[in-house]
Amino acid sequence: NPIEQEGTYPLPEAQLDRFMFSIYLDYPSFGEEVEVVKTTTSDYQNQVNSVFSAQEILDLQHLIRRIPVADNVVEYAVRLVTKTRPNSNGVPQIVQDYIDWGAGPRASQNLILGAKAYAAISGKFSPDIEDVKKVANAILRHRIVKNYKAEAENISEKDLITALF
Repeated sequence: NPIEQEGTYPLPEAQLDRFMFSIYLDYPSFGEEVEVVKTTTSDYQNQVNSVFSAQEILDLQHLIRRIPVADNVVEYAVRLVTKTRPNSNGVPQIVQDYIDWGAGPRASQNLILGAKAYAAISGKFSPDIEDVKKVANAILRHRIVKNYKAEAENISEKDLITALF
């Protein structure tokens, strides 16, 4: 919804933190939008077939949680999250310059869960540091608060997160 539309407000950081991922979706292509308009402005009845049952989803969640993770991967995820916090010791200068508030412990938890899931769909038995890096943008971008200087200099969350690798 457009931001100026009554009733739409950005979520506070504490509520955003409860979402595992922040995924950007671009506008649909011309053809996709034509199809959306055709199907939503007619009496077309779209039948949605379930892909998984509720129990299968719970089983998959349990399976992902049972995947082992090496200590160095967990430590990397926690170090990565710690580096987003401007008042922590030894953070990169870019964080001190452009971030007002860094990610909390949920980010570390979600980096590991996301890395486990990414490793699983990639056919691996256990995640590594590269899997953590693959999911880091989607997991961290809504958990860091940029300062005015970052906004003024057009520094994106992706720029900041990538600089932490």
